[in-house]
Amino acid sequence: MLTHVVLFRPKPGLAPADANALVAAIERAARDIPAVRRFEVGRRTAAPPAYSAGTPPDFPFVAMVWVEDRAALDAYLAHPAHVALGTAFNTALGAALVFDFDTQTVDGDGALRMLAER
Repeated sequence: MLTHVVLFRPKPGLAPADANALVAAIERAARDIPAVRRFEVGRRTAAPPAYSAGTPPDFPFVAMVWVEDRAALDAYLAHPAHVALGTAFNTALGAALVFDFDTQTVDGDGALRMLAER
């Protein structure tokens, strides 16, 4: 499984119409792109946890998209609904970090093997 992780901060003074367009584009991508297995968005909690090391970067939102493999991620990125999402995202964006992770469900030794193969 691949997890596409986007940490982002909307631009200051984002117009409500642009925020609504971003939400609609996210909903459309989650619903219409066949490669998507799961699509979640979230907001950072108000206070960092006590175990936090240093000051967290200022990215109050996250979007996470789970797909089967690299081919599915490429299909997701090329899909017209993602292209539209990218347009809405770039209009709303103040800053972002994007990462793709090869992820596994913790099921005994799968995660341990992944860490051992660093």
